[in-house]
Amino acid sequence: MMKYYAVIVAGGSGNRMQTETPKQFLLLNNLPVLMHTIKAFAQSDSQPKILVVLHTDQHNYWRRLCNEFNFNIPHEIIAGGSERFNSVQNAIKTINEDCFVAIHDAVRPLISKQLIDYSYKQATELGNVVVAIQSSDSVRLLKNGETSAIKRNEVYLVQTPQVFDLSVLRSAYEQDFELVFTDDASVVEALGEKINIIEGERNNIKITYPIDLELAEMLINKNTL
Repeated sequence: MMKYYAVIVAGGSGNRMQTETPKQFLLLNNLPVLMHTIKAFAQSDSQPKILVVLHTDQHNYWRRLCNEFNFNIPHEIIAGGSERFNSVQNAIKTINEDCFVAIHDAVRPLISKQLIDYSYKQATELGNVVVAIQSSDSVRLLKNGETSAIKRNEVYLVQTPQVFDLSVLRSAYEQDFELVFTDDASVVEALGEKINIIEGERNNIKITYPIDLELAEMLINKNTL
């Protein structure tokens, strides 16, 4: 039986949220954002082993939050690195069995369990998948001071999870860090691997700005009506 892991990367700060509290710890519907994200993976049929990557300075604070909110979903805490690249690297080094690994942003708490399960299923068939949504806006490229239109049906906005076979992921993260590595797919692609896209969800938003938190609250309340 195929084994699954989920690496939830929670290294963000609160800078763009205009708050001192890192956004993964902000309350969303009376529960820290990160807890919603962990719950989504724990409630999926895939039942992955959950690894949460946090800066070492935040480990004790997270444990206190778990006690305060009686949060007891099993997960392992991994020390984060200086870059997201290093955080993912630290997490995959702890995995010692053949598996598929989903890497997910801690601040995408509204992902559905259906999309999680579909991501794992497609990754086992295709070798890897990246969740993305097609752009609904017109898109222009700015280069050397000049702009040009891009066909929006050829533009996809990348989300997470991004799911890979551990052996490929491990090889990819043996590379030296490059600034072009903006997500896990770009790291794997640098090995020459073909990246597969599957359709994501509009609700799978990333909590980056204050309005994102308000929107997430509205979406949660709408779904519970």
